[in-house]
Formats: sequence, C-alpha cells, structure tokens
Amino acid sequence: MIKRKELDEGLDQLNKMLQEMGDHVESALAKSMHALMTVDAKEAAEIIKQDPELNRLEEKITELGSKLIATQQPVAKDLRRILVAFRISGDLERMGDLSVDIAKVVMRLEGQTLIKPLIDLPRMSEIVQTMIFESIQSYVQENVDLAYKMAKDDDEVDALYSGIIRELFSLMVGDPKTINQSMLLSFVGRYIERIADHATNIGESVAYLVTGKRPDLNA
Repeated sequence: MIKRKELDEGLDQLNKMLQEMGDHVESALAKSMHALMTVDAKEAAEIIKQDPELNRLEEKITELGSKLIATQQPVAKDLRRILVAFRISGDLERMGDLSVDIAKVVMRLEGQTLIKPLIDLPRMSEIVQTMIFESIQSYVQENVDLAYKMAKDDDEVDALYSGIIRELFSLMVGDPKTINQSMLLSFVGRYIERIADHATNIGESVAYLVTGKRPDLNA
C-alpha cells in the first residue's frame, strides 16, 4: 500500500512537470511569433535565453521516471505511463528548440521591415499552441479522442503551410529582392509545422498509453 502511494505521487509529479514543460513551450511559441510580427530582436533574445529551463525539466522527468522504475517496479499501464512521459518530454524539448529557431530568424531580421503582413503564420501558431495544450491534457486525462484530434489539427496546419510556401514563392519570382526574407519566413513556417508534428507524436503516445497500440497520426 505504501509503495502504491509513492508510485501514485511520483506519477502525479510527472504529470505536473510535463504540464510545466507544455506551458513553457506554448509560451515560447507565442512569444517567438510576437517577436517575429514586431521584428523585436530583444524579445527574441529573451526566448533563446530561457530555453535551458526546458532542458532542465526534461532531465528532471528522466531522473524521476528512472527512479520510479528502479524503486517501485511498475508494471503494465503504470510502466507505460512512465515510458510515455519520457517520450513526451523529448517531443516537448524539441518543440522548444524549434521555437528558439523562430527566435533566431527574428534576430536575423533585425532592422528589416517585413515584406508582407503576416496572416497565415500567426494562424498556424495559434492552432499549434492549442495543439500543445491539448496534447498534454490528453496525456493527463488519458483522453484518446483528444489525442486523435491532433491528426485533424495537423492537417489544417499542413494546409496553411502549403499556402504560405506558394505565396512566398510568388513573391520571390515577382521581386528577387524579397528572396532572403521570403526564405527566412518559409523556415518559420517549417518550424511551426514541425512543432505540430511533435504534438501529433504526443497524441500517438497517449493512444499507446491507453490502448497499448501506437497509431500513425502523422500519416
């Protein structure tokens, strides 16, 4: 009975740390997009500066999960929950890196005026921020329906990204002076699209946690 209590407390702590990582990533993406829209290199630098905190959280999750496996000897679903927490923390850490990549684009744009009003990139970011939040909630609640929603949201993000690439290509063809900035903005679209893929990975992990089978939601 005592061991079960210790295991439950440890699993609850994993939930809280994953939620903290999710909040960090969601905030980093929102701030990086705001920095891009305002071409604010100072805000971008702050995002880059805060990234190591996400790495520390991932390490704490690895340490706690490993300790629970070694001392509590979890089996079946409890073991899957810990293993899935490892995988999710890795996805979240990579999302954080991609948000930093957006901030680095802003640093390269410092002093420039944007070649066009940004509409679809912020829309992509808004959808993905929701995906980040809901992917973590799907884990905490063991909500498979919410996990599968990632695939639908990811399709919408992919469609927006395709439209952005077409528009930027047209700009480059029409005015070669826009090539450098168009390429940088296309990188941002790619980074956001990759964050959505990682959120979808979390959905797959949650489905595995609950059902014991891993679907391919990125298909």
